[in-house]
Amino acid sequence: MKKYSILLFAIACWSGVFTPNTDLYAQIGNFQDDITGAQARASSSFLTLSDTTKPVDTSKKVQSLDTVLFDMYGNLRVDDPLYNKRAPWYVPALNIVGQEVLLNLADNYLLNFDWARVGFRSWGSNLTAGAPWGDGWIWDNTRFGNDMFLHPYTGANYFGAARASGYNFWESSVYTFGGSYMWKIFGENGAPERNSLFYTTVGGMFGGEIMYRLSSNILDDRTTGLERIARETLAGILSPGRFATRLFDGKLSHVTDQEVYKKEPLNVTIFTGAHIINDNSKFLTGNISELLNIQFDYGNPFERIDRNPYDFFKVLTEVNIGEGRKVINDVTGYGLLVGQNSNAGNFALLSGVFQNYDFWDNPTYELTTLGFGGGVVARMPLLSNASWFSVLHLDLVPFGGNNKVAGPDTTQIGDFNFGGGAEAKFESTLNFGNTASFKLVANYYWFHTYVGEPGNNFIAIVKPRVTVGIFDNLSVGVEESIYSSVRDSPNFGTIHSVNTEQKIFLILYLEDSQRGGHYN
Repeated sequence: MKKYSILLFAIACWSGVFTPNTDLYAQIGNFQDDITGAQARASSSFLTLSDTTKPVDTSKKVQSLDTVLFDMYGNLRVDDPLYNKRAPWYVPALNIVGQEVLLNLADNYLLNFDWARVGFRSWGSNLTAGAPWGDGWIWDNTRFGNDMFLHPYTGANYFGAARASGYNFWESSVYTFGGSYMWKIFGENGAPERNSLFYTTVGGMFGGEIMYRLSSNILDDRTTGLERIARETLAGILSPGRFATRLFDGKLSHVTDQEVYKKEPLNVTIFTGAHIINDNSKFLTGNISELLNIQFDYGNPFERIDRNPYDFFKVLTEVNIGEGRKVINDVTGYGLLVGQNSNAGNFALLSGVFQNYDFWDNPTYELTTLGFGGGVVARMPLLSNASWFSVLHLDLVPFGGNNKVAGPDTTQIGDFNFGGGAEAKFESTLNFGNTASFKLVANYYWFHTYVGEPGNNFIAIVKPRVTVGIFDNLSVGVEESIYSSVRDSPNFGTIHSVNTEQKIFLILYLEDSQRGGHYN
């Protein structure tokens, strides 16, 4: 079921749910022409399941799009400010409280977790725990995926509640911190954990903004009927926090006569095939599992605009089927926080400060980092149908986690170290359109343990990939993954290990006409 849900979402993303290539609104101020153009565009979407020419409710007028700035594609640069007014501060706060009440009830009565049985005694104790860096707070001891993936996902829904209420990226981050802190005090009966507070907040910023922007590309409040239901459902699955906000402010069913959400060009790439995780580095010696990946490349990094957080980002999610508990193999990505465009000879550049999130959770190693640092995105055309695209990040990593010497296990307790350090991440692609591509990903991490097995861990992940076109936007690819770890600890000296993986897959590349060039 997961595979079909993801595939449906990807098809919806490409097929016209996203903003078409037109500058109609930038040129025409007549509402009737605007509505006619919107209907014509909607009719080309795979999700057009109803007649959108039915009379619509225009009692809630939106700002005339002639007075709103547009990007080079004719899309709104920001969400329409009159339709998406900032709600009073308590609206997203109550939304977050509601999320936490429902989550605690589910943990307590459905999942029967002891730590979810809270009351005045646990609240009083946690309220006196002091600051997160003090002795009243502890380090969590739950499993890796819970700490490093589910906590950021929870924070992303707090973030989405604030973004959908009209607050910007940085303001929504404050709500995310508040929601995380409130859960640690009132949602659990044990001592609050400082690592959960950090990862829920900072990871929630990363996931929340991505979920908000992708759901904006799906939503179209001009539509009605089955198409509207499909869009609202997909957007709700992607961003539940935003769905709750839309439910209570009436936007789930309200119909407008103009576009009201900022949208950016979006490319979607789907990979499906076989994945072999070897016994150490012995070629083709491991178990074979099914592989399903989906990658989102959002925004044009080379459009000359005043940059805002996450108007350019990339995120890749890989799912392994047949590897037991470790189903989500990795989630990696980055988003621009601040930056500017420039040119150097034939190179088009985007440089700035990026936020990076890496989550690797497979049977041979566990590693997660939240990094902040400088980055540059570069593209250079080589031939009429060929280009070179590269990305470089140099980050400080204030917090992360990696597996202990014994390696990952499948228990429900912590099997990893907490720490931080630095990372360098490089990816480079030589692309010949739909004919072929050659890609190299090379990441290097220095990880110093804060809590756990003392010492330093130096980790390299190198992934060369080759793809060959089969037909139009369908291709076949092979990828080698090399994981090298050098651990240096006063407890056990220096340990070097190498693990390899092989993948072979079909690739369906769904390119937005506004984001051509295969820079992904």
